[in-house]
Amino acid sequence: MLAEAIKTYQKRVDAVLSEHLNQLDDAAPYLKAAMLHGTLLGGKRIRPFLVYSVGDMLATNISALDKAAAAIECIHAYSLIHDDLPAMDNDALRRGQPTVHIAFDEATAILAGDALQTLAFEIITSPCSSLTPSQQLAMVNVLAKASGYHGMCGGQAIDLSATNHSIELPRLTELHNKKTGALISCAVELALIAANAPKKDYQLMMQYAQSLGLAFQVQDDILDITASTEELGKPQGSDEQSNKSTFPKLLGLDGAKATAEQLIQDALSALTKLPYNSQLIADFARYIIERRL
Repeated sequence: MLAEAIKTYQKRVDAVLSEHLNQLDDAAPYLKAAMLHGTLLGGKRIRPFLVYSVGDMLATNISALDKAAAAIECIHAYSLIHDDLPAMDNDALRRGQPTVHIAFDEATAILAGDALQTLAFEIITSPCSSLTPSQQLAMVNVLAKASGYHGMCGGQAIDLSATNHSIELPRLTELHNKKTGALISCAVELALIAANAPKKDYQLMMQYAQSLGLAFQVQDDILDITASTEELGKPQGSDEQSNKSTFPKLLGLDGAKATAEQLIQDALSALTKLPYNSQLIADFARYIIERRL
């Protein structure tokens, strides 16, 4: 059931993204090609999956979820394009393909990331009969916060400043709650906004999302050590080569695995208090720390 749902939602968000990207005119075809390369060449679509699965659990209109799922994946794609740049992580491989600055050039990669970021807000603010203007405004607000200084960009800045330095576990946790966790939590929150979820359910779902987001990053750190380049779709051991602080480095591999397991138990505990059939997103939580890519 989970594998089928992941594939279904991957195909759906890819179709929505493809439609939006291919609707762009051909005034800058090289930039458009770079955007397509950075967005549609594979990817787990974790964030769109959460938008769709949480929204479906709450009986939300799927057209409203399409906007949220496509918008957050545009933000994620832009972040990966910029993360891979020579000034950041300097990676040549992403999803088993050359990174955008390798396939195109550095200036085009910067512009592709910039254009995808703004496209996200174009998508999420376009007219939608299933969303009120106040819902769309709330979506813009949470997406902007999760993407910027208080979220992903702030986390990336902490990550860069921590490279070649030892940092304590609370700082590492803060780093990844922002860099990785903020957008994962945002995906859940976008679905909650679209569903007009009750406050008590909202709080429990955000507990689930926050635990899930950190567990996802802990597992990424583990996979950087234990998985192959082919499995990862990017160079194995890149964190160690870049001398980054990671959960296995601070806690040991077994300690990192135990931390990921506890975070997933925390996420599942929050779900047990909800009055919905949450089996799909519970299975997804287990998948997060059992995946090999």
